[in-house]
Amino acid sequence: MLNFISFERNSTPGMPIELPELNFPPSDYKLKEKDGKLFVLDVVRRKYVALTPEEWVRQNCLHYLRDVKKFPVSLMSVERGFKVNKLNLRYDLVAYNKKAEAVLLVECKAPGVNIDQQTFDQIAAYNLELKVPYLMVTNGIKHYCCVMDFVEKRYRFLKEVPAFSAMLE
Repeated sequence: MLNFISFERNSTPGMPIELPELNFPPSDYKLKEKDGKLFVLDVVRRKYVALTPEEWVRQNCLHYLRDVKKFPVSLMSVERGFKVNKLNLRYDLVAYNKKAEAVLLVECKAPGVNIDQQTFDQIAAYNLELKVPYLMVTNGIKHYCCVMDFVEKRYRFLKEVPAFSAMLE
């Protein structure tokens, strides 16, 4: 069962917006309402985007990486397209190091979506093309992070996402 947190509505003071409480540290989010729809400021894309359940997870993850793990926003990319075997795909989030090399690939799911083998297969398929050393999968409640060993063709799960500075080594 999901818990919910409330935000004050701009257009209707006193009438809260309820969003699922996720397993990320609290942060400040800029929300706005237009024509009855909710939008959240994406700090990477620098624009308001529709606030879907998956977007709520993505924004929480972005804030976590920025605020806690100290990833510079200028070195993150959100929802960009790429091709794998002639298929047009779109990743949720990639973080880069200062050499513009991808170091972290993140796949976000809505809070009600279970993370299962299909989710790991999805990020693994993306990584065939991107070859990113760290992978993270999250639905906002459960988070999984692993580091790839491309030589041995295997991966190792980590207890948490490493800080940005650790990915520079």
